[in-house]
Amino acid sequence: MHGADAGGTLRGGALELAERLGRRLGMREGDAEQQQQQQQDAEPTPVPPGSPAMRAVGSEGSPGGGRRLFSPAAEFREFSRRQLRDMERLFRQYDAGKDGFIDLMELKLMMEKLGAPQTHLGLKNMIKEVDEDLDSKLSFREFLLIFRKAAAGELQEDSGLHALARLSEIDVSTEGVKGAKSFFEAKAQAVTEGSRFEEEIRAEQEEKRRQAEEMKQRKAAFKELQSAFAQ
Repeated sequence: MHGADAGGTLRGGALELAERLGRRLGMREGDAEQQQQQQQDAEPTPVPPGSPAMRAVGSEGSPGGGRRLFSPAAEFREFSRRQLRDMERLFRQYDAGKDGFIDLMELKLMMEKLGAPQTHLGLKNMIKEVDEDLDSKLSFREFLLIFRKAAAGELQEDSGLHALARLSEIDVSTEGVKGAKSFFEAKAQAVTEGSRFEEEIRAEQEEKRRQAEEMKQRKAAFKELQSAFAQ
């Protein structure tokens, strides 16, 4: 009888010990999972390239090799906010990939749409002239450099960049005429209208001379008729 009681006591103690060990192991596993979750929460979430968040930071490299914010209004103070908006609208229009850059093929399409198609070498030279970071494509900042050079008269008249600035209908001149293209068209139209005006003046003067000559001839004929009757 005493042996049976002792065996039951031993089995009960073993069960209790097993339960304690199980609870302790469960607590340790829970702590490990909690620590792992805390580590995951502490790690920064990677930002995919080309995402809006990455584009918001900007792609212009800083001297230290990092990235910096680009403020067109602060860096390109020679242009008004309206001009900068027009330039940004034009840039976005031809940024077909929506990656914040105009590559060679997008520039090719742009020049064709503007009516000034370029050769492959011509397109490469256009990018090269303002490609400060040497990535063979145009960022928005480099795109603005085209208009800065155009406004300063630093572009060759027969260059592709000059054609881009001239045909883009963005006012970069100091003439007060809306749009570079409009400026050249206005000058051509002024010459045409001036020539037409001069022609009209000449025609009017010629008409007056003809009428005066006819009047003179009629007076002479009338005098001759009077003389004939007088005789």
